[in-house]
Amino acid sequence: MRAEIVRKGPGFKATFKRELKHDVKAVWDMLTKNDKLQQWFSELKVEKLGKDGLIVFDMGDGTVENMAITDYREGQVMAFEWGEDDVRFELTPKNGSTELRLIETINKLTPHTPKDLAGWHVCLDTIEAVLENEEFRREEEWNEWYPEYKRLLESMSVSFE
Repeated sequence: MRAEIVRKGPGFKATFKRELKHDVKAVWDMLTKNDKLQQWFSELKVEKLGKDGLIVFDMGDGTVENMAITDYREGQVMAFEWGEDDVRFELTPKNGSTELRLIETINKLTPHTPKDLAGWHVCLDTIEAVLENEEFRREEEWNEWYPEYKRLLESMSVSFE
């Protein structure tokens, strides 16, 4: 399911939603336990979990970015800095399943924005595939979704700085 993107003040808010057939603990572990996190976003590592915690993004080229955890409620919410933007995961139990919402607050659109949106889309699909023990072709999926997100932003009469 494609993200819903709306204008929010001078920026935008992209909301992704997935219904996962797993309990909150299994989904929360995918977001917060490094061995699980590595299965869907190998460049990320939780250094310190909790409010005022830290996530490290290793770009793989010697560049490392420290991203502060800005909101945290065990099993419910984890938000962190994403460059000049913010990423927020919210989990809601639903009769043994979990609604997973990823909300990216985008302060400034750049040519990289549709790439990030396609990346988050594929990351969420990868989380679901890992939980379901299914194979998933990340690169093929990203190549499908990137043009879609680029078209979506362009249809909103957005120009990239």
